[in-house]
Amino acid sequence: MMAENISIIRGKLQAASMEELPVLFSAYETDERAGVQAEISKAKKRLLSYEKERKRTEELKRYEREYAAYTHICGIDEVGRGPLSGPVVAGAVILPKDCDILYINDSKKLSEKKREELYEVIMEKAVAVGLGYSTPERIDEINILQATYEAMREAIGKLSVTPDILLNDAVTIPEVKIRQVPIIKGDAKSISIGAASIVAKVTRDRLMVQYDEVYPEYGFASNKGYGAQAHIAALKKYGPCPIHRKTFIKNFCEV
Repeated sequence: MMAENISIIRGKLQAASMEELPVLFSAYETDERAGVQAEISKAKKRLLSYEKERKRTEELKRYEREYAAYTHICGIDEVGRGPLSGPVVAGAVILPKDCDILYINDSKKLSEKKREELYEVIMEKAVAVGLGYSTPERIDEINILQATYEAMREAIGKLSVTPDILLNDAVTIPEVKIRQVPIIKGDAKSISIGAASIVAKVTRDRLMVQYDEVYPEYGFASNKGYGAQAHIAALKKYGPCPIHRKTFIKNFCEV
């Protein structure tokens, strides 16, 4: 009987689900061809990486397990407190109890491509998602911290399901009657907060790309409004545009 072509075996291993891989390993473990063993080795590394990520994700659910008595656990995070321009955006996400989404993490630790991929998965699988915004004008009016709280309250209010408990990234939000649990570096410790971080980050980044088309001088598509050297140089050359935070740019230009 002719041995199966290595390219066919490679295709099977690449197409197999993680659950199917051990069966294929058993089927081909006696094939002594170096090419086959190399493909099996690569597939085993992929399975090992997958199992490591599953373990990390389970550890990311420890707060969700701790508060499992609450039906709807909501993670909250914000993006955009530091930039010189654009809004601050808050995300509120309620994930299902049996959430099986892998690779969620603090949005800053993920590539843009991975954030975009996870955004779509979160929006599809979440029980509810809410977004809140505070404009540059509002930030200047009441300061960034209070504006952030407003955006968070708006995000909670836009949820289609009322949360029973809030897991927050570090802060306690004033004027909110729902129980809150502030978690330092929560976007890297709670799957719910991590999901909120990703949703807020992708939403804000997309907004800044749109602003780049309106105000192309400042490079918003690449710097997202943060104080990159080219952004500051443009501020000094052109002055501020309508989405700049006046209280943030006083050291760079007249407002």
